[in-house]
Parts: sequence; structure tokens; C-alpha cells
Amino acid sequence: MDWDSVAAEDVIEALREVEWSTSPRSLAEFFSRFAFPRSFSKWMSRLKCNLYYYRTNYFILLIFVLGLALITRPLAILGAALTALSLAFLNDSFAATFNEKMIRTIRHFSPHLAAKMRPPHMPVIRGRSAARKTVYICGQPRLVFVLIGFIASFVLWFTSCGLLWVLYALTTALFMIILHATLRTPNLKARLNTFREEFRAVWRNYSEL
Repeated sequence: MDWDSVAAEDVIEALREVEWSTSPRSLAEFFSRFAFPRSFSKWMSRLKCNLYYYRTNYFILLIFVLGLALITRPLAILGAALTALSLAFLNDSFAATFNEKMIRTIRHFSPHLAAKMRPPHMPVIRGRSAARKTVYICGQPRLVFVLIGFIASFVLWFTSCGLLWVLYALTTALFMIILHATLRTPNLKARLNTFREEFRAVWRNYSEL
């Protein structure tokens, strides 16, 4: 995979569509082989590769830093949890899985309500949904839940008087992620095995449109 030819928008789109259920990379692999990139193009290529390959590790690191910073503020911790859930909803696979589990749970109490929460029928053209990127959660567009989650998180952070502290912790976590993605040299497995097959599966969707 030539990461120099992959645009940042394509990486973001791939992260939105790829499966996030894979286990995080081991700590021995995560904290090994660091070196400064030799040029700006090498840095951009390494950054995109590591953000994709270590996506689960970075998500856990983000939640860990936020939780550690907000350990004395229960409301802020709840806000951080809602933020993490809202961010997870941006991934197609997580949103679809969450939707199915919620509908199955509600079906035990009210089958009629569960039927109403099913997403609307989408016409299919050439074997593909006409609205492939439209994801529904409990019968509502995903964006509704994302916005509600972010608004509720902001309110919880504000009422806990920890908004500035949350921003500081979030900035620290993002700095740590970018620093690691900058210094961690992609190993042979990252270059040739798992990440390439996963990314090609997503990339293939673009070529078929």
C-alpha cells in the first residue's frame, strides 16, 4: 500500500467504514521502534498508516487520558463516556451493530415499537442501496444521536465545572496520539498484512461506485 497516494479524506472515510471490533495491538508492538521521519512526505505517509493501523489503541488511549483527568469529576466522566459513544456512532459498523442490539432488546418488551424502529426501506440499484451511507439508529438518522450525545456531553462538562479541564485533557490525548503516530515506524506487518487487506476491502467500495 502506497500511503503517499492515499488522501486524508480517504483515510477518514476508511475509518468510518472499517470494522472496529478488532483487538488492540499488543503493548510490545505499540511501544517499539520509534524514529523521526526523514521528510514531510514520509511523515504524512507514516501518520496515515499508523492512524489506520493503531486506531483501536488510539481510541483506548483517548478514553484512558480523559478518564484519568476526570477521575474526581463524576459528571465529567459521564460526559466523556457520552462523547466516546457519539464518536463510535460515526463508524458504520458500530452504529449498525448498536441498532440491531437495541431493537432486539426492545422487541422483548414491545414488538410493535421495535418494528417501528426499523430503518426505512431503501431502493436497491445494481445490488447496492441507493443511500449506502445513510445509517439509522432506532429508526432515526445517525446524526440525531451524534448531536444529542455531543450536546449532552457539553452540558455535563459545563455543569461539572470541568470544561476547560476536559479541553486540556483532550488536547493532551490528541497530542500523544499524533506524537506516537509520528514516531512509530510502520513494521512489516503494518505494511504488508492486516491493514492492507482491510483497507483494500474498503477501497474496493470506492472503485465500484
